[in-house]
Amino acid sequence: MTGIMKVLLGAAGALIAASIQAQDCTVAIDSTDQMRFDRDRIVVSRDCETVEVTLTHSGRLNVRQMGHNWVLVASNDLDAVVAEGIRAGFDNGYLKPDDTRVLAATELIGGGESTTITFSLDRLDPGGRYEYVCTFPGHSTLMRGEFVLE
Repeated sequence: MTGIMKVLLGAAGALIAASIQAQDCTVAIDSTDQMRFDRDRIVVSRDCETVEVTLTHSGRLNVRQMGHNWVLVASNDLDAVVAEGIRAGFDNGYLKPDDTRVLAATELIGGGESTTITFSLDRLDPGGRYEYVCTFPGHSTLMRGEFVLE
């Protein structure tokens, strides 16, 4: 292999590594009428300054019947955020207004819809334990997962 080929292959490898790293900062997650997310674990690179999460709802039911959101919280805050979100009601997206325990949250969506949020990782500790959950009443038991910084 010539020196030029090694340089070109090295540069291509760096570009591939950069694109893989960039993909680690973008997450797509689907939800269904069966109250399920399509993944129960999301791993994001610590090197990401921000993370973009796109939530889709591949079901058919409307937002009032089977709405879904994606809410990121510290694991030890999950149950309290869900309980207070239910009390906050539909008009507040089943989230207590200005709840500082909510690290990131999408809006509620219904079947056939999608929503995207971008948030900073500044408030997350790389060694911390985090979970994401749907706060629509009755969904949090099935619709939750682990959010990991690696």
